Amino acid sequence: MWKIKPPITYALEAKYRPHLETLVPTDPMSLFNLKRGSPEEEFPTLKYNYTCMASILTPKLYTRQFNRATQSGVIFDDVIRPGLEERGELHGPMTVGCVAGDAQSYILFCDFFDRVIEAYQNHKMSKLQESDFNHDNLKGGDDFDRDYALSCEVSVVRGVDDFGFPTHCSRGERRQLFMLAKKALDQLAEELPGKLYSRAELSHDKEDKGVTVGAPSLSQLRNGVARDWPDSRAVWVSKDGTLVVWVNIDDHLRLVTTRDDANIAEAFQCICVNILKLEALYKKLRHPFIWKQQLGWVVSSPADVGTGLRASVRVKLQHLPRYKRLEDVLKRLRLRMDNTDCSEVYNISNAQTIGLDEVGFTQLVVDGVKLLIRMEKRLEGEENIDDLVPLQK
Repeated sequence: MWKIKPPITYALEAKYRPHLETLVPTDPMSLFNLKRGSPEEEFPTLKYNYTCMASILTPKLYTRQFNRATQSGVIFDDVIRPGLEERGELHGPMTVGCVAGDAQSYILFCDFFDRVIEAYQNHKMSKLQESDFNHDNLKGGDDFDRDYALSCEVSVVRGVDDFGFPTHCSRGERRQLFMLAKKALDQLAEELPGKLYSRAELSHDKEDKGVTVGAPSLSQLRNGVARDWPDSRAVWVSKDGTLVVWVNIDDHLRLVTTRDDANIAEAFQCICVNILKLEALYKKLRHPFIWKQQLGWVVSSPADVGTGLRASVRVKLQHLPRYKRLEDVLKRLRLRMDNTDCSEVYNISNAQTIGLDEVGFTQLVVDGVKLLIRMEKRLEGEENIDDLVPLQK
């Protein structure tokens, strides 16, 4: 039995799935000599596991994936290992609990990944994903009340074609990814001056680069993202401080723009302009970013597929966090609210990355933050805000 409601089968899904299955390697597992028991003997213990992976995985589903392996050697146990190492918390935010070892994982294990994406991101996989980096289509974002909106950040992750993802790639692949990034970013620097710093340079050089890269997290160590740290990890920083590009830190590439004036429209424009330039440069180098029609931009975590975009605003909220219907409000706005290291300051960001395009998700954050600030102002005056609760989007 499914632990959650099984996804509905759609005509489009039935149409594209057989095509995906034809792309699966015939029998790569036969090349291995793994000393394993039967699927029943190898099925993991999921008791007290609160990840999305655990809510999806059943013995029947596990058995279907058990003898499959991608061409680069990713098996299903590699996919679910993050959720077995870190089981999540009963009353904490749900974590996705799985990761793709390479882009082919999403095809080979589509029965599993499609269900995870549907459950975690509340998205029907029958829908086609679109992309829109025309920043002129964004409305607002430059007019937040500065007494409440303190700062903002927009980031986007990308996976590079023909390479394994961080949990699975070899040292050689990681070094090739580093060299590709260096070539592309050197060309980007012709228009936006900047410099690429290795992780070692950031650690030992005391000069302020405007960015801090700490030691790998316990999660990165457990799931293999931090293997061979800090080999081929680097950060590119623009001279004017508007853009930072993380190379091989948590994914192949992550572009980040942070602003102290909470002007998310400007931050989004910076991301749009430069991700399109990098996309063109990587195509020129014959290693384009990975795009699939049903998944959008493909990256290692199913929590980031689609757009790979996170738009967030740090907002000062004193009264709203105590509002009894806040969880319902955030769900309807398709936003998440996270604590920060400052009391009464919260990070408001998009809860999903698939289902809308980049402009659409950023617009959700812009409109949502404005509404939350409006609610906060009313509560300051001890007024009722039930009439401001939005309809489900």
